[in-house]
Amino acid sequence: MMGLSNLNATHLSSAKITAANDAISALETAIEEININLSTEDRRRYGSINEQNKLFVNKVYDYNQSQANLSSPEVDWEEFAKDHTSRKNMETMISKLESIITRLNNAKTLHDYDNYQAALVDYSYTTYKAGTSAPGFEDKYRDLKQFFVKNSTSTAPPTEDKP
Repeated sequence: MMGLSNLNATHLSSAKITAANDAISALETAIEEININLSTEDRRRYGSINEQNKLFVNKVYDYNQSQANLSSPEVDWEEFAKDHTSRKNMETMISKLESIITRLNNAKTLHDYDNYQAALVDYSYTTYKAGTSAPGFEDKYRDLKQFFVKNSTSTAPPTEDKP
């Protein structure tokens, strides 16, 4: 039985790769002003508020928007609203980017699989040709066989030792 190959034969054109890279560069430029590097300690100190606390913040925001007279005068509500809006906008962007990253990783995984399967076919051909003493194949075989060190956990195909 022949193994599956070419699981992903869809390839982005050079123009689309350029467009995607340009879009990523434009995004990097667009968000440059919020480029803040937090130390490990800062991340631990400020962290990410959990879902319960997000609900709390949203409820306080809703009260401020609907009944501002009930809001503390010690809070800068204009800044609070800006932070709230920025957080929502960033959460939306992060979600979209995570979706794009998942799709890119899925496509890359299939391309990796296709490359590996084709490389195994080429290695089998090289092994065969090296056994016939065809010029150049013995050197190629010796160079490639290092990737198939025999051990009990190897998933590599069985190989024959050739000259």
